[in-house]
Amino acid sequence: MDFGVVLQTDPPARDVVAGLTAAEDNGFRYGWTFDSCVLWQEPFVIYSQVLAATKHLIVGPMVTNPSTRDWSVTASLFATLNEMFGNRTVCGIGRGDSARRVIGQPPASLDTLRRAMHVIKELAEGRAVEHHGTPVRIPWVRDGRLEIWMAAYGPKALRLVGEQADGFILQTADPDIARWTIGSVRDAAIAAGRDPDAITMCVAAPAYVGTNLAHQRDQLRWFGGMVGNHVADLVARYGDSGMV
Repeated sequence: MDFGVVLQTDPPARDVVAGLTAAEDNGFRYGWTFDSCVLWQEPFVIYSQVLAATKHLIVGPMVTNPSTRDWSVTASLFATLNEMFGNRTVCGIGRGDSARRVIGQPPASLDTLRRAMHVIKELAEGRAVEHHGTPVRIPWVRDGRLEIWMAAYGPKALRLVGEQADGFILQTADPDIARWTIGSVRDAAIAAGRDPDAITMCVAAPAYVGTNLAHQRDQLRWFGGMVGNHVADLVARYGDSGMV
């Protein structure tokens, strides 16, 4: 089991760099940030500094989305960081919530996400792919590697993770929810002829370190709002009983 830490890219950015450097020094393998460029600072600029300040830490967004940047831009960002620092990035991606809603736009569809994951991975690893109806390849990629970990909650999204993604991101750590969602991903992988053990399972929980329990809980109440929109959409679609 590996451990990671997720930070908001609040200014000053040097504090994010220092925090993730300390994470590596204390045995964490992954360093993540949110990716909502209006609410927080642009993460990919900061990743370059984090990777330069560390030796082994793997960094990435938890999570980016298919709509903030053109897929070729997202692929090139990861490929550039990997060329500079040796394949130490991971692409956490989902439909988009805070980054989209804050600019008045809806999350992407699952079909868009499916196509985006394919294009981003192919381009970041140096292979040719059709994008916007045009054959595209990033010619300078050499030995690039990029895992795509998808965030999901609902049955259709969980199925897509099992069918296509390299990893599953669950942004809540409730044991029953984890049991159901991870089981759904593994079942979908088996149905698609994939090895479920090859899919990395990443379960995230909000944390605030301190000694005052009431104060700590107050600092974490915002977290439900970060994922609550997706949950509300699912309840509206599937009802308030049954599987969801």
